[in-house]
Amino acid sequence: MANKKIPKLYFTIGEVSRDLEVEAHVLRYWETEFKELSPRKNRSGKRLYRAGDLDIVRRIKVLLYVERYTIEGARRQLKMVKSGVSEVESDGNNAELRVTLKSIREGLLDLRELLDS
Repeated sequence: MANKKIPKLYFTIGEVSRDLEVEAHVLRYWETEFKELSPRKNRSGKRLYRAGDLDIVRRIKVLLYVERYTIEGARRQLKMVKSGVSEVESDGNNAELRVTLKSIREGLLDLRELLDS
């Protein structure tokens, strides 16, 4: 009989900490700052993270450490995803803004050249 690995349903804080390379105290802090992250606790009070919790931890880690958001900014990003506003939509708005700002900048540079002549 083939020995198939059964996926785990719950992970301890130590396993999450080790696998995602985030200290346990940081995970506990994030629980206080992000209401989306709320792992279950067993009878003895130990945290039990589910797969959905791991996804949230990964997203928070990327927002804070890679994209360099503040805690408040990361909270807003998580709320946008939860409310259905995708990052693609928000990035699309940012792209439009960048194009507008670029054209304004070019216009100002042209005006500067005219004034300098």
